Amino acid sequence: MLVEISGLTVSFPARQGRHVAVRDVSMTLGTEKLGIVGESGSGKSLTARALLRLLPPAAEATAKALRFDGIDVLAASEKQMGQIRGRRAGLILQDPKFSLNPIMTAGDQIAEAWRNRRKGSRREAREAAIDLLAQVQIRDPRRVADAYPHELSGGMGQRVMIAMMLAPDPELLIADEPTSALDASVQAEILKLMEDLVSRRNMGLMLISHDLPLVGHFCDRVAVMYAGRVVEELAASELAKAQHPYTRALLDCMPSLTHPRPRLPVMVRDPAWLA
Repeated sequence: MLVEISGLTVSFPARQGRHVAVRDVSMTLGTEKLGIVGESGSGKSLTARALLRLLPPAAEATAKALRFDGIDVLAASEKQMGQIRGRRAGLILQDPKFSLNPIMTAGDQIAEAWRNRRKGSRREAREAAIDLLAQVQIRDPRRVADAYPHELSGGMGQRVMIAMMLAPDPELLIADEPTSALDASVQAEILKLMEDLVSRRNMGLMLISHDLPLVGHFCDRVAVMYAGRVVEELAASELAKAQHPYTRALLDCMPSLTHPRPRLPVMVRDPAWLA
């Protein structure tokens, strides 16, 4: 088991006590593709960041178990976490414009990530960076290696981010809305690329998304979060047969080309969903 999360709770200080943003979340992940879906503010990103211990200083995380490959994340030293973050587990954020260093070329940033795990020369690191750019299907990897982030399109920037996260040869990839800033055709290319890389490298993937059809098509399992809780977990192939009323409401709000409707329904939330 690569990831084990049991009873995870994340809270923040508030005027009256503490605000609980993630409530008693439990999930596991092996060498498979797990999708986490839900509305903004449902706790998806906080759950993933807690696993890497990348929460804001004011946050407080508790859990019965929060383990990466058997390592207790909450009890681990910063040195141990440094061996996990960016080496054994990579995090891809949704907008490369804010994730890449604007004063370093794409090749230098990938080479730095490569040398962080391996002790090779600068020349070896550069060649490895060019090879990684080729692996993420960039047509002219040498030219892109010498380009700065502002010279790259959104799709190319996201490919550079994926290459950088793959440089240390991680066991787990966390992708937090990796295609939300891209158009539909580039989205499909990036997801196909990630699927091929994860399968070829035998990695685990945690995909955070708002897009239920995308997750249902791309992932093996889906965890649905609402108000900081996992309300339903099921096989991605069974997503259309979901039972929880929140999941059903999300699916009902999706437009359909095959069954067009004059007006989409508005979700009516039931207080019982919070119980």
